[in-house]
Amino acid sequence: MSTKTKKPLGLTPPMGWNSWNTFTWNISEELIKEAADAIVENGLKDAGYEYVVIDDCWSEKARDKKGNLVPDHNKFPNGMKAVADYVHSKGLKFGMYSCAGTHTCSGHPGSFEHEFQDAETFASWGVDFLKYDYCYKPVQIPGEVLYKRMGAALRNCGRDILFSACNWGCDNVYNWIKQSGAQMYRSTGDIQDSWESIKTLCLSQLDKECYAGPFCHNDIDMLVVGMHGGSNNEFIKSVGGCTDTEYKSHFSMWAIMNSPLMIGCDIRNMTEETKKILTNKDVIALNQDIECRGPYCIRQWNNPENVMAFVKPLSNGDYGIAMFNFSDKRSEMSLQFWDIGLSAAAGRGLSMYDCWEHKELGTFTERFVTEIEPHDCVVLRGRVVKAK
Repeated sequence: MSTKTKKPLGLTPPMGWNSWNTFTWNISEELIKEAADAIVENGLKDAGYEYVVIDDCWSEKARDKKGNLVPDHNKFPNGMKAVADYVHSKGLKFGMYSCAGTHTCSGHPGSFEHEFQDAETFASWGVDFLKYDYCYKPVQIPGEVLYKRMGAALRNCGRDILFSACNWGCDNVYNWIKQSGAQMYRSTGDIQDSWESIKTLCLSQLDKECYAGPFCHNDIDMLVVGMHGGSNNEFIKSVGGCTDTEYKSHFSMWAIMNSPLMIGCDIRNMTEETKKILTNKDVIALNQDIECRGPYCIRQWNNPENVMAFVKPLSNGDYGIAMFNFSDKRSEMSLQFWDIGLSAAAGRGLSMYDCWEHKELGTFTERFVTEIEPHDCVVLRGRVVKAK
């Protein structure tokens, strides 16, 4: 029996790009290759993004005579291994999609009762990441069993494949998903390109911080940063997208909450502001901190429903601090250091660094107070220092 230790997958939240939010069913070999090119050319690879993931609608509507999944001959005429090889040639990793049910959400073959066969197929194609959805699940079979099945199959397919479970937070997933072998798990319904959707998904996870950590990350869904209503799906594009300020806050929320950072916009045609948001290494560093400790929430005492700070202890002793104003008017956020365990009696303060302005703000004792514009945020890295 071999006991050789593999390099761990999913130590920190995975980062990459997924085809669904913008392109849904309209995917092709050419698109995926262009996406891989764009990740490299636009500095996304250098910022940490490594996975290029094809979502639903990549296969034919039926398996072959041996029960194998078959790539759509029109969309992927050279097969999936050719696509994987191209992605790998760029120094990136290749991801695909399947479903725990009999069919995928768009009616293509799912992996129900084909788990080991499909895992071996994916491995033979050079797949590095599997998003595993939850549509058309047989009613009488617990989702926990189905995800454990695929988790076992992936761990025994002969290749390291990151397991991205996607059951939308159903069936008390927090209680069993880590044991399934998944490195990340969707905890929400589908995101829309709107501020209201971003806000709702974020706030829905405020009591779930304790369930995630290294090797198993709470996925709040793919990013809509930079989409500006550009989806071909009416549900996703909602009312036309968000402002750049709202995208900045969206990215900051997902980063401080340790969600995987999976880009959903058309990365071939990003604005400079979108690139600036997605490649902010100071904010990404908070997301990728090796300990992956979830943040706790401290609400503004006189405006608790709209203004709050998420505080995350970092591995080097610093604090990651992200303050948000969910309201439609300029509002104050006052973070009392006593609430984060840093009392005045300790003789310590915080040297604050602004992660969006990329500048030192000075040393503060007892509290940090700022005014935040509507739908905006302030993201800080606080270093504990002796108070002067």
